[in-house]
Amino acid sequence: MLYGGIDVGSLSCQAVILNSEGIFSYESIRVKPNPVDSATTAMTGALQKKNKSLGDLTFCVSTGYGREEIQKEGLSQENMSEISCHGKGAHWVLPQVRTIIDIGGQDAKVIRVDREGELVNFVMNDKCAAGTGRFLEVMSRTLGISMEELGPVSFGAKEVIEMSNRCSIFCETEVHHYLQRGAEMADVAAGINRTMAGRVMALVRRVGVEKEITISGGVAKNPAVRKELERALNMRTLTYNLDSQIIGALGAALYARALGGGAK
Repeated sequence: MLYGGIDVGSLSCQAVILNSEGIFSYESIRVKPNPVDSATTAMTGALQKKNKSLGDLTFCVSTGYGREEIQKEGLSQENMSEISCHGKGAHWVLPQVRTIIDIGGQDAKVIRVDREGELVNFVMNDKCAAGTGRFLEVMSRTLGISMEELGPVSFGAKEVIEMSNRCSIFCETEVHHYLQRGAEMADVAAGINRTMAGRVMALVRRVGVEKEITISGGVAKNPAVRKELERALNMRTLTYNLDSQIIGALGAALYARALGGGAK
């Protein structure tokens, strides 16, 4: 039997399918204007990779933006909070993890779980672009490079240019100012990544840190942000042996498997 999880974020959407042995298939796409369309496209894509269709799913759980609407449209039978799904997914991959830093397109979450993977505490920032993937997207565009290049470019920095503004809009102006004064792109990029890590660390301090720690979401793919977070934490973070962006959808699929009568 197959069990599905759908996680619709602000920038991307993921679908994960589990069978009795583990991950059967998954798909990650750029979001469409409507969350139901995003969910349909991602899940259909994941199923088609294995020559399956929506009718082959025994149970499906949706999470993220529009999760209730996705359920109403019949694409899922249940919906769960993204906090629970990210905690569940991260703990399933890394049973030793206790703190999960998830950085999405328009929000950032720090989640603490116990040894069973149950939620202990969390804090979330969803009211400001600072400390989210959207911030890095805007800053990358300002530098004239892609988000994927932002991390590697900063490793060529001779010095880190600190950003004084906390607001993304003002920080964009500050980046323009440095570039116009002839600052090296690598130095500015390093400052952007350090600023990003600093904003996330403000959330980490609020919820408290308990080893072991991992980072999920699209920003986890930025090696410079990861390095800056590890520097601020003064410890190494655990890495996944799969795509860091599918953790929420994986957690949703794990809930689907449990609710649908499969293994937990």
